[in-house]
Order: sequence, then structure tokens, then C-alpha cells
Amino acid sequence: MTALLSTRNVETYYGPIMAIGGVSIDVPEGKIVCVLGANGAGKTTLLKTISGAIDCRKGQVLFRGEEVQNRNPDAVAACGIAHVPEGREVFPFMSVEENLIVGAWGRSDKDAVARDMEAVYQYFPDLATKRHDMAGFLSGGQQQMLAIGRGLMGDASLMILDEPSLGLSPLLTQMIFGIVRRINRERGITILLVEQNAVAALDLADHGYVMEVGRIVMDAPTSELRESDDIREFYLGKSDEGIRGEKRWKKRKTWR
Repeated sequence: MTALLSTRNVETYYGPIMAIGGVSIDVPEGKIVCVLGANGAGKTTLLKTISGAIDCRKGQVLFRGEEVQNRNPDAVAACGIAHVPEGREVFPFMSVEENLIVGAWGRSDKDAVARDMEAVYQYFPDLATKRHDMAGFLSGGQQQMLAIGRGLMGDASLMILDEPSLGLSPLLTQMIFGIVRRINRERGITILLVEQNAVAALDLADHGYVMEVGRIVMDAPTSELRESDDIREFYLGKSDEGIRGEKRWKKRKTWR
């Protein structure tokens, strides 16, 4: 299957410290791919490298076969990549509608922009009722809806989502992930998802990668990851051994 996005042996540093090293992933067009890992594993750094927020020192980021690494974020966005960052980062003193309009920067077809805005309001009815409210007064869940909606306004073919469930209740998480699935199926937008809620991410995605200390240590279809002993124990909290990690850690045959 053709990869819409690929990274090849990407290395990204913060000063002298390597944050990710030799990271290679493929995101097939039309699919949902998740990246799992503990805090500090390098997941957010990977997304920022893809979107141009951070430059990589080595390797390639390929979008539709074209190198986009180390371009400015606005140039990467113009290629068709929308980044919904961790922590939402909406503009608090702008209205919901103004935030959405910012997401459509660079688009000249006003009719298409208007249609996409109405589509956002259909996906997120809460935003429609608050379209003139300041974004800073929205709840955390509504701000996450707005961040995703703003990403949709860019008419992107790839959306990268960084921890969309962060700080949300289980019910809101389920709702947000359901809408992400609809966006993927109804609009054909490819999704790259970083998420600590492994249960939700594996239920949503088609394929998954696992990062540890800045490197990819495992990748497989999510149906296989769910059945992996290591994933079940260390990410899903399920163990048949009774003692977390003591025996299974010695049998990591499926890990690179």
C-alpha cells in the first residue's frame, strides 16, 4: 500500500541531546496509524519534526514522495499536513469562528471554506452553539474539538494528532475518537496519532508503532499489537503472570 507519509532514519536533537534516533515509519494513505510510548519516548518530537516545528539533523521526511524535512511549518502545512498539537493551543482571545478561519489561511475558495466550516459544526455541534464565544472560555473537551476543527479547515490530506485525549474524561475521549474515525472514513483524511491511551488508540488505528527512548522498537497491525504479551502487560495493564514485567520482560522476542 502506498505510503502518504514516510520518515527515513530521522534523528532530531535538542542541543547536544538526541531526542529521536533512526526513526522510520510509514503512514499509508487513507489509514489511521498510532504511535505508542511512555512520556519522554520521543513521540511529540517525531510529530514536530514531521510538521517542521523542529528541524531534524539527519534523515528524511517524505510526503507524497517529496522531501519536506526542515521546511518552515507554514510550507509543510501548505503541502497538506495539519498538526493538532498537544495541549490544544487554541487562540484564547479569539472566537471559535475566528480560530476556524485561522485554520483556513492560504485558501482562496471562500465557498469551500464555508462548506468546511459547516462540516466542522456538524462534527462538533457544541462549537456551533458557541461560535461567537472566546475560545479561552471553552471547556477542555470543547477546546480539543476546536483544535481538531481548525486542523480540518486547512483542507489537509494528513492530520497528525498529539495526545487528543489528554485531560479528557473517558466519555469525551470515546466521543473524540469516534469523530476522528468518521473524519477518516467520510473525508478520506489519513491520520497519524500519538496517544498514551493505548486501549483507545489500538481500537482506533489500523497499524501501530511503539517508541522507547527515541527509537521504534516494534511495529505491527494493531490487531497483532493487542495480542502481544508485551503490549498487553506494559501498555494495556493486562498480565497472566501475576507479577508485572518480571517474566515477560525476559521474553521480549517480538521487540527489535
